[in-house]
Amino acid sequence: MEKFPARMVDLKPLREPARILSPAQSTEKRRAEDLDASKDLKKAKLETKALKAKRPGFTDDRYNETSYYIENGLRKVYPYYFTFTTFTKGRWVGEKILEVFAREFRAHPAEEYERCIRAGTLTVNYQRVDVDYKLRHNDLLANVVHRHEVPVTSEPITVIHMDEDIVVVNKPASIPVHPCGRYRHNTVVFILAKEYNLKNLRTIHRLDRLTSGILLFGRTPKKARQMEHQIRNRQVHKQYVCRVEGKFLDDEVVCSEAIEVVSYKIGVCKVSPKGKDCITRFKRLSYNGKTSVVLCKPQTGRMHQIRVHLQYLGFPVVNDPLYNHVVFGPEKGKGGNIGKTDEELVKDLINIHNAENWLGMDGDSEMNLFKSKLEIEDTVSNSNTDKEGLLLPTTNFTKEEQNLSQEQKNSTTLKVTVGTQTGSEPPDSTYADNKLTVDPHCYECKVKYRDPKPSDLVMYLHAWRYCGPGWEYETPLPAWAASDWTGDGDR
Repeated sequence: MEKFPARMVDLKPLREPARILSPAQSTEKRRAEDLDASKDLKKAKLETKALKAKRPGFTDDRYNETSYYIENGLRKVYPYYFTFTTFTKGRWVGEKILEVFAREFRAHPAEEYERCIRAGTLTVNYQRVDVDYKLRHNDLLANVVHRHEVPVTSEPITVIHMDEDIVVVNKPASIPVHPCGRYRHNTVVFILAKEYNLKNLRTIHRLDRLTSGILLFGRTPKKARQMEHQIRNRQVHKQYVCRVEGKFLDDEVVCSEAIEVVSYKIGVCKVSPKGKDCITRFKRLSYNGKTSVVLCKPQTGRMHQIRVHLQYLGFPVVNDPLYNHVVFGPEKGKGGNIGKTDEELVKDLINIHNAENWLGMDGDSEMNLFKSKLEIEDTVSNSNTDKEGLLLPTTNFTKEEQNLSQEQKNSTTLKVTVGTQTGSEPPDSTYADNKLTVDPHCYECKVKYRDPKPSDLVMYLHAWRYCGPGWEYETPLPAWAASDWTGDGDR
């Protein structure tokens, strides 16, 4: 352990005779100490409350950590330095810091963590320690990293509606809603803040990273609470469109199979009698000879509900990297037939993820680099519907919905009321070498990553229309939802 200079102590006061306090003085002294402690506690609570009041906003220092550039149709982030923090877990107490990192966080070899500890970029309570330091309860671990974010599409986020209370946007596929995993600046909340000057937005609901479509944010706490209340009380109707494999059934299909979360760590679900009740209504809108466009009405808000129900029915989303995969068995989970235990499924999913790199890192995590290579944040971002987004049941699809062609849907006139907003930081149109930082010790600086393919950035699932008491918002449908579409997503 690093040796610090000995602390100089003035011994003169120690030679003075100790002052003996009377019982009354002792009581008064204890009261004063209790009062001071109470003030400190109150101050800490106020500071915590003030911090929470700022959420989910970020400081300008955070927004200014780095900037964007556009390359090959992708929005990329210049690498930047960032400090991840986490408190010592109970099972680590008494163990050496290097041994813990070598065992728990296998994203890098033990030698790299040893270098970070010795260099002082991996600290305990913001103090340098030796590699043999034994962790204690409530130790704060801080890891300074040279952060490289994953590219997302350069397709712009478009504003559908905006007033003093709410912002409604059309989210492109591939962009997470908020910081999670390896995404921070390449998220909707950061892009809206940096380019549209829309800061401190409050998330009302969320979409998966690969899902596109309508996304609502509150601009005031009151409006956010009001909208959340409507969702919890089943006053909000949601409609999605997706493209699935094969010719979907002619009649309306109601799937009411219960859904169980198999693993929160990797974010995977399945149909199971032990799961939670849920209902989704499906109606085919078009068929192009290979794939079908289906209108989906989730009436409950379970994680991955639409995707899991379509898998169960035997019509998975065409390019769903998770639920349209033989890891769920030869029939890809149709009828709930997976043929393996939950433990086997999770193990196989992790192994395939390591080879194909498609498990979504959509957890709400500021500390992802403290996780092992195989570990994914427990808090999984909601999928097609938010977990508490329960909907009022509707008996049937209207004739309008059944007969409306995709061309008519695409030409629907939207009521757009967009306030004037000036972007505060447009991305560089091309890469600027002078903005690049290179760390000689950064592993990722030495690796040349391929750009993601277009098929890596989109899943054919789109949040089309949301409506509630006295309000309704909808987005234009993506190109793949047209009835005559025959794109390369078909298989």
